Amino acid sequence: MIEWINVIAGLVLCVGFLEAVPFMGKHLEKFAKWLGGFDTIIGILIIIYVIWAGEFGLQGIFAIFAGLIMIVGILPAIPAIGKSLEKVAKWLGGFQGIIGIVVLILGILGVLNILI
Repeated sequence: MIEWINVIAGLVLCVGFLEAVPFMGKHLEKFAKWLGGFDTIIGILIIIYVIWAGEFGLQGIFAIFAGLIMIVGILPAIPAIGKSLEKVAKWLGGFQGIIGIVVLILGILGVLNILI
């Protein structure tokens, strides 16, 4: 399941690069923009799932990074740790495209059972 979550998160985070994909780029970009409307909800669900399922391998760590980038806007509302997490998420946001591509590739490789 974490692999599919990473594919979705990767699409949302690297929406600006998807048009370069041959044949399906415009369709992928349109789908990713639609998903981007739910980025905060997706980010919350990603973080909850990774913690709940105990997915702390490579897939899970990058899923957490993606989730933090997606929920950067609501982090200040979390008492005690919100400000610190917001700083981390904003720093990670500077690498959003790169993290998005890595998360998307990890997800695809996981779905294809190439990466465990």
